[in-house]
Amino acid sequence: MGNVLLQYATVLILTAFVGTEIIAKVPSILHTPLMSGSNAIHGVILVGSMLILGEANTNLQEVLGFLAVILATLNVVGGFVVTDRMLEMFKPKTQKPKGPKNEEVAQ
Repeated sequence: MGNVLLQYATVLILTAFVGTEIIAKVPSILHTPLMSGSNAIHGVILVGSMLILGEANTNLQEVLGFLAVILATLNVVGGFVVTDRMLEMFKPKTQKPKGPKNEEVAQ
């Protein structure tokens, strides 16, 4: 059991380092399409975590499954919020009409 736990911890740490290095090298113009792709992946993770939670037998499994569902949900929602904000940057801004305001004209 201890050896397997050490292997899992090693994989987790290595994936954190590799993920950080990969994401740091992504140009900003590719960020929005990659976020959309990662949102789809996190949707699959959310479904998987709900399936795992449904099969939980012990209290520890239920707590970990619930935590996985919460974190996956936060990732999906946060990813869509970030993608929406980035897409807002590319929309043309409407210009306000020049001239007096309607209130000033009525007086």
